[in-house]
Amino acid sequence: MSNSGSDPTDTPTVAFAADCELIDADIGDRASHVATVTIDRPDARNALNGAVREELIGVFGAIETDDAVRVVVLTGSDEANAFVAGADVGELRERGVVEQREASQQPRVYERVADCSKPVIARVNGHALGGGCELAQACDIRIARADAKLGQPEITLGLIPGGGGTQRLPRLVGTGEAMKLILSGELIDATEAADIGLVEEAVPPEELDARVDDLAGAIADHSPLALSRAKEAIRAAAEQPLSRGLEYETELFVGLFASEDKNEGIDAFFEERDPEWRGQ
Repeated sequence: MSNSGSDPTDTPTVAFAADCELIDADIGDRASHVATVTIDRPDARNALNGAVREELIGVFGAIETDDAVRVVVLTGSDEANAFVAGADVGELRERGVVEQREASQQPRVYERVADCSKPVIARVNGHALGGGCELAQACDIRIARADAKLGQPEITLGLIPGGGGTQRLPRLVGTGEAMKLILSGELIDATEAADIGLVEEAVPPEELDARVDDLAGAIADHSPLALSRAKEAIRAAAEQPLSRGLEYETELFVGLFASEDKNEGIDAFFEERDPEWRGQ
């Protein structure tokens, strides 16, 4: 993994986050070209209220235009001791059908994260419950502390998951496991979550940062164009038949042959040097 070079600190992502109250963002602290987006609402264990959702949507909008960013790490502040403890239940109590329908209009924060053209890693540093579990599901890769708790407890409030849990969770863990989690409302630790496929890895707390940093840096070492196309192709696999998916993969693969990065990658291979990606 190469961390050579320095990342700008005055980028669209950093500039937008500077005006946020509940979201922090930096680029390059973990590895070159890696943006760390941190939800920081410790008094409510990072619960997703309207302000957090709005700021997250704005930060991910800025990331789309930020050439300094190749990979995103989404996490909760360590002070909150949580990734996201859930939705803001107080807000839900005050809403009726009209208000909730308006709040549920897409694209919501879940779609913004899932549709980000750049790989998004969830650093699950604590509880990821309800909307927090759904936010993790919207990410591309999930690395969790082994002692973190995950689950969809909405049923205990007389509700069902409304941020994609009934759709994304079965795709990750299978219908039966999704039924069990959603219908019971029970919480599981990250080790069990890894066993069923809800998270990719559960690691000891003291190893979380090193593992996330290594993975994010390794991904960010690659061509941003290839990363974007690879993510697009994999995401499409869940939404179309195999025959159409294979055709779509071919379209994306062939399209990269018009890029400078393809030539640079192959030249670097033959010249036994690190490639210098331009994202073109």
